[in-house]
Amino acid sequence: MRRTILFLLCGVAALGACGRGHKQAEDSRAAAAAPKGSNVGVTPMADRVAVLGVLNKRNGIVKEVALRPGQSARWKDLVVHLRACETTAPWEEEKLTGAFVQVDVQRANAKAERIFSGWLYKESPSLNVVENPVYDVWPKSCAMTFPAGPPAPAAPQVSSNRSSAARSAAGGASSGAPGAAVPAAPASPPPSAADSNAT
Repeated sequence: MRRTILFLLCGVAALGACGRGHKQAEDSRAAAAAPKGSNVGVTPMADRVAVLGVLNKRNGIVKEVALRPGQSARWKDLVVHLRACETTAPWEEEKLTGAFVQVDVQRANAKAERIFSGWLYKESPSLNVVENPVYDVWPKSCAMTFPAGPPAPAAPQVSSNRSSAARSAAGGASSGAPGAAVPAAPASPPPSAADSNAT
């Protein structure tokens, strides 16, 4: 009896192992058949492109520069390095576009001084610009893609219909508010014939 049960259990285990092996083989074939350039995830950092705005306060000219992480741009005595950029996924409620930038200014002694190193966020008024006596730098966009995710949340709908329960409860008999129901005073019954004969 024990041998029969052991034999049956071994057979079930062997069949299960065959099924798993078949599934793994199918998965590996599907992965090999997928196109190499297909977007299966988030854009790698090296492939993202950030657009930064730069204001020259000497002449009032605003320029835009597109950089990939690791690239730098120079304007006379200003050097801007982009280290990373990020934007929130379409299905996230709070939308943020950020760039990690480092800003260097060339001094008269030919030494560069780092005046800023950190994240800037386009949507955050307190963290969206590097201010310098001569230059301002701020992020404008970060181009990247995301895998398919849940749909973007719908905007909340505001209803203009308000409940009238509070108004009618607060109105009562003393309220002269229009539309408030005022209960009528109970009418006294008319005198009966017996009452009039008694007097």
